[in-house]
Amino acid sequence: MVLILTAITGFLGGVVSGLFGVGGGVIFVPFLILLRNFNPHLAVGTSLAVIVPTALAAAIKYWKTGMIDWQTVPWLLVLALVGAWLGASISLQLSTILVKRLFGIFLLFLAAKMFFSN
Repeated sequence: MVLILTAITGFLGGVVSGLFGVGGGVIFVPFLILLRNFNPHLAVGTSLAVIVPTALAAAIKYWKTGMIDWQTVPWLLVLALVGAWLGASISLQLSTILVKRLFGIFLLFLAAKMFFSN
């Protein structure tokens, strides 16, 4: 049953990633924490390993339809790489409870912001 739930989550995460540009953090991490009992660090690391090929598959589809602004990509990419390295370094220094709570607050903030904005 765990493998079936994991496979379904992988599929749903891929669909959400392709639709909205998210997936790992929004689908995979909560699933791994809540249903698979992963600690947050293990869930994030596992999710990140899946995000790379998932994002590449979706990016290729968007690229083929001209929906990538290549002038913006280098600016986002360089600073995102630095930020990701820094964020992972900080996260691994925090307790799993704190990471889980911060992640929950982050998701609630994003949900409220998106729900109440035009």
